[in-house]
Amino acid sequence: MHRLWPAFLRGLTLLAACCPLLALGAGDARASGSDPDAALGAVFKDIERSQLSSALEKVDSLIAAYPNFRLAYLIRGDLLTARARPLTTFGNLPDAPADKLADLREEAIARLKAYRNRPPSNYVPRYLLQMEQDQKYAVVVDAQRSRLYIYQNDNGRPRFVADYYITQGKLGAEKSREGDKRTPIGVYHVTANLPRQKLSDFYGSGAFPISYPNEWDRQQGRDGHGIWLHGTPSDTYSRPPRASDGCVVLTNRDLDALANYLQIGLTPVIISNTIEWLSVDDWAAERKALNHAIEDWRKDWETRDVNRYLAHYSKNFRNNEGGYDRWAEQKRLVTAGKSWIKVELGKLSVFRSPGKEDLVVATFEQDYRSNNLSNVLKKRQYWLKEGGRWKIVYEGFA
Repeated sequence: MHRLWPAFLRGLTLLAACCPLLALGAGDARASGSDPDAALGAVFKDIERSQLSSALEKVDSLIAAYPNFRLAYLIRGDLLTARARPLTTFGNLPDAPADKLADLREEAIARLKAYRNRPPSNYVPRYLLQMEQDQKYAVVVDAQRSRLYIYQNDNGRPRFVADYYITQGKLGAEKSREGDKRTPIGVYHVTANLPRQKLSDFYGSGAFPISYPNEWDRQQGRDGHGIWLHGTPSDTYSRPPRASDGCVVLTNRDLDALANYLQIGLTPVIISNTIEWLSVDDWAAERKALNHAIEDWRKDWETRDVNRYLAHYSKNFRNNEGGYDRWAEQKRLVTAGKSWIKVELGKLSVFRSPGKEDLVVATFEQDYRSNNLSNVLKKRQYWLKEGGRWKIVYEGFA
């Protein structure tokens, strides 16, 4: 037997050492036909065991299921070459473009790492603090891992449903400018469904625009537009981990599956550099603290004590009309004409924004009543922790 296996795995950036493969049994191999990541796991497990013929059979099955899956063809070529001579690297094709091979290596590593490291069942993404009842699912993207996760709203607790390989911007994440080839980081929502018939073939099965830039992005001077979840051209199964102009790209198969979970105007799409995971107990404690802060704000508003009410706002507060001083002046003027105020909050969602700051987005239906004004509005607030206390830094209509 040729010394294929050590060299092959070294070519995958020491994949065998940094990301041990799952021990897939016969049942897993049979099921893997519907899951490319599971199929790749089965192939590389055979390679680790020096079972060349079995690995080749599995690759052939994968290609039959997904004829445009270029990574599978590359692995098949290596396996065939290994019958004649030892391999020195993954993608042992001397005349192949180096950049194309590098892209395929990165895709292989991203897929196999994600397949090996599933999120633990007793941990949830830190960002999904509270989904309102009508929000059936949430989408969380881990840009660094090239992975998109779907969570179900199970009576308020997020429960893992599925995950998919994704492509992000050519220059990574943390978008700040139009045309910077980066994917944004933050809390967004699906805003539309663009079917295949209205788009060029480049977008594959369709596209779902998201709400970048959001209110906080604009406050921070970030701009740009046209950030979508979309598919791949008809001649392409998947794209490398970093290949888009800022969009989140899935295979057409995966986009079609994802579409079943998306609600226009409701489904949150939270994009992070690296997902922070919390135990269910820690998640519940953080959720309780945020809900307590929001409830204190609501109750203090009803007291008509303007100083107590304004204590919930940061001195760095800004909205579309101006800063803290203007806001405080307006609230003092309005409250002077009130003999009573009643405020109720409904359909509350609370999402922590990924990133270095302790930033939270709260969206709710506000039912406001007083002696001279009543209305129902959809509001959005951004809360930032300052000196150990949550303060409102932005408030406006959602």
